[in-house]
Amino acid sequence: MWGQSPDREFRGMWIATVKNIDWPSQAGLPSPIQQKELTDLLDSLQTHGFNAVILQIRPAGDALYDSPFEPWSEWLTGRQGQAPRPLYDPLEFAVKEAHKRNMELHAWINPFRAGMDDVPGKWFASNHVAQTHPEWTLKYGSNRYIDPGIPAAREYVMDVVMDIANRYDVDAIHFDDYFYPYAIAGQEFPDTLSYRQFGGRYLDIDAWRRNNIDEFILQLHNRILAERPDLQFGISPFGVWRNQADDPLGSATRAGITSYDGLHADIRKWLRLGWIDYVAPQLYFSIGFAPADFAVLLEWWQRNSFGKNLYIGHSPYKINNNADPNWTSSREIPRQIEAVRRSSTAKGSIFFSAKWLKANPLGWADSLQNHYYQQYSFPPTMTWLDPTPPLPPAQVEIGAAKEGMEILWIDARNPDAAYYCIYRAEGKETPLPRDSDRIGISREQGSFFLDKDVYFGKKYSYLITARDKHHNESDGYLVSKRYWRGLLRQK
Repeated sequence: MWGQSPDREFRGMWIATVKNIDWPSQAGLPSPIQQKELTDLLDSLQTHGFNAVILQIRPAGDALYDSPFEPWSEWLTGRQGQAPRPLYDPLEFAVKEAHKRNMELHAWINPFRAGMDDVPGKWFASNHVAQTHPEWTLKYGSNRYIDPGIPAAREYVMDVVMDIANRYDVDAIHFDDYFYPYAIAGQEFPDTLSYRQFGGRYLDIDAWRRNNIDEFILQLHNRILAERPDLQFGISPFGVWRNQADDPLGSATRAGITSYDGLHADIRKWLRLGWIDYVAPQLYFSIGFAPADFAVLLEWWQRNSFGKNLYIGHSPYKINNNADPNWTSSREIPRQIEAVRRSSTAKGSIFFSAKWLKANPLGWADSLQNHYYQQYSFPPTMTWLDPTPPLPPAQVEIGAAKEGMEILWIDARNPDAAYYCIYRAEGKETPLPRDSDRIGISREQGSFFLDKDVYFGKKYSYLITARDKHHNESDGYLVSKRYWRGLLRQK
């Protein structure tokens, strides 16, 4: 039962660009090869039933898009600050290609990481934040970070995010778990100076740090609402907010690090106060793993998502590749998907990361394509962003051609329509807006759909509906005709 595809289910894949984890396969490839790799990856995701990609476009104070603030990423071109050759905008290209396949594209941004492998002699481009505002950045371990305790630095990051939001047709802004960095044993994050300057009313530096991230999330939420009210804002935190031993509101876990205490990210507060639109906790643990059981955490996040969309982060990279023996089972990811589908609150899944789709350990990707994701599902709606469906198509015509039945529509009066669904029934039946009757999806506002699966002399009825970018569906426009043209098929 739980393998059956629901009509609405978020099915996302993280595409990591940092250190060329997923794409591009190596730095400095010519632009046509980068583009081919990305379209091949999107084709594979489409074949496997995915409806969303989460593309990392700002890994470390750099850009895999044409940014007026920050340098081109070294993982794109081989040298930070060097443009792709020939010149193109990867984000613009990715949005177009994802939408062409009816997939959402979420712009994945690391807000405060400013440099990886920051060894002595590390070179930064002249327009990198480490060069333009070195007083905002701190070295911690082998990496460099923008200090979240400096209000001007937070404002800068918000400006970077809003530039993306206002210039690109992305469906969401997406942050992962990195706010303050994961602690390094024996080392304190070196933000003493900014604490002295800006933390006056806080006796507890950890409370001050949490407030810095709270302020950042709230202010960014307000700016998105004012400038791009249609845009989703989602966060994928570490899977454990707090342990119950430290907070009665926490989960029955014994995690060595938590989002609240370790990364200073009070994700539960942001959900409770409505500052974000979806949460995708990284539940990178197996079912039955005692310190942090996937099933226990799934139940906790269900109770603490506060009406916002809950998507579960899965870890196929651990399959047959982890000390926990549960990951040697080919059933681990399928069991997790089934648990998510049984949930009354969770609305889908995201997987880390794209390269493991091709690697397909223990056939997990095959189980998606052939079973769990065999039928297409639409992403869930977000009624607090947009409760109103678009208008139905204004004019639909139908005609029999040699190749099949042509359905044509013109919909210039419907600016909210993002794509269209075509439903069909035969004979005296009337098509309904349901998965079993749907035969196609089109993103063209003034085009046609060709139904080739028709038989000579048989009557067909078609229902055409419009959906907006939040997947609200309009009423349908119904047309019918008997197929008399040509001898395409005979019974």
